[in-house]
Amino acid sequence: MAMDKVVAVGLLTQRDLDLLGAGFARMYPVDACEVFQDLISKLDQVPPVGQPLSHDLQRS
Repeated sequence: MAMDKVVAVGLLTQRDLDLLGAGFARMYPVDACEVFQDLISKLDQVPPVGQPLSHDLQRS
């Protein structure tokens, strides 16, 4: 039996999963742990796609 190829990995919130609905069947929860804290802190600083960067707002 052939295995499906992994084509994407993402960090999703529960809201993201709710929006994706039942069609999004495979997810692997990550428990809160210190191993990922630095990465998550940096990702929290990244603006959403299509949103201006904070330094761009200061120039306006």
